[in-house]
Amino acid sequence: MKRKLLHTLSFITAFILAVYACNKPSPEVPDTPDIPDTPEVPSVPDTPDQPEPAELKDLNLSVPVTENWIFKDKPSITFQIENPNDVAVTAHIMMMLSSDLKVTGETVEQDAEIPAKSTQSIVVTTSGKLDPGFYRARCFVNKRTARIFFFGINPTEIVSAPDMQPDFDEFWATAKAQLAAIDMEPRLTEIPSKSNASCKVYMVEINSVPDGLEGDPVVVRGYYLEPQDGQPHPVIMHFYGYDSQNPGKLSCPSGGNGQFAEFYLSHRGQYINNRTADKRESDGHGDFVNTYGDWFAFNFGNRDGYYYRGAFMDCVQAVRFMAGRPSSDISNLFAEGSSQGGALCYAAAALSDYPFTAIAPNVAFLGDYPDYFKIVSWPGDVAKKNRGSMTDEQMYAFLSYFDTKNLATRISCAVYATSGLQDGTCPPHTNLAPYNNLLSTDKEMHFYPEMQHAYPPSWNSDIMKFFKARIK
Repeated sequence: MKRKLLHTLSFITAFILAVYACNKPSPEVPDTPDIPDTPEVPSVPDTPDQPEPAELKDLNLSVPVTENWIFKDKPSITFQIENPNDVAVTAHIMMMLSSDLKVTGETVEQDAEIPAKSTQSIVVTTSGKLDPGFYRARCFVNKRTARIFFFGINPTEIVSAPDMQPDFDEFWATAKAQLAAIDMEPRLTEIPSKSNASCKVYMVEINSVPDGLEGDPVVVRGYYLEPQDGQPHPVIMHFYGYDSQNPGKLSCPSGGNGQFAEFYLSHRGQYINNRTADKRESDGHGDFVNTYGDWFAFNFGNRDGYYYRGAFMDCVQAVRFMAGRPSSDISNLFAEGSSQGGALCYAAAALSDYPFTAIAPNVAFLGDYPDYFKIVSWPGDVAKKNRGSMTDEQMYAFLSYFDTKNLATRISCAVYATSGLQDGTCPPHTNLAPYNNLLSTDKEMHFYPEMQHAYPPSWNSDIMKFFKARIK
């Protein structure tokens, strides 16, 4: 019994030990690291960035004046191109042309390789000859503007055909007859501050034609320089440009050396005739006012009352005044003026009772209205605003009486004319209109390629040399 009990206990102990052995925790095994699928590639240091190409600098561009920008048949326009870069650059050159009458012309294009750090001059011309006239050149390089300017082709061959009406001569004969019937009644007031021993200066008042076929005479004024040596002297008439009515004091010429008898005319409504007393050199007279408004528009369409009929007769009357002065040698008669003053030179020479020896019109106004109004806006805009019911044909027929290209057909004296190719007020086309219709054989046209509406820098010395060479 005892042996059986011991056997049972041994069996139970063995069973318990077996169960314990089966359930005993296994020893902890450390985690193995993850193994990549491919071996790790050693890192390579970054390579330095390649330098960006240097940004190209703009080409330096210019279009210098060559041949005074007056050419025979074809223009030769020089593009001066400087390349400041360290590499060669291709320049795409383009020149677009149009006439001054706004007719589109040829576009010329070409490429040129400009070496590094160098300057090249590229001459551009047209494929064929151009007609006589003035042209606008718009010059570009690589789409950048190099210059925009006007040049001329055979300008003395431009045809601005006279368009005077059949009664043109009769019209002006009637105006001069009306003037001759008026008592000039000259009144002279000395300006002592401007006079000297050689030459006295006077403010002069004279009567001129009314603003129409009837009415009271119009008083116009001027400054008269009278030599004091008792001898007759060559006469110079000075005519003014369109009045700006500058608020400053109106200048009065000094007497000078008395070599010439001179008259500075202020025609109706302008200069002396519209300045208050404090805006003139002291002359003992009161205020003067402009009664004409915008002179170009005054009585527009009424040829017998139009402003320039009266203004042209003022010039004729001023010459008559000078012819009556003992200091005047009227056989040597000259005139100069700029812009409107240039137009008055032509008018005086065409209509005067006394033949002129020479005139010098600079950038002259009032030439070839039909073309003038196409080229620039003023004074065409004033004309069109004031023409009322007139058609274009009627308007130009009216203006033809006051067109310098028609007056020029009556002029045979010597002429020294000047024109600025970049003039946007009185364009060169309008300057050539009277010049090309002159009867004169002794004439000179001087072009200033970069000048606008201005006097040439040597104007006074140039015209005096021209005048003195023709004194009889």
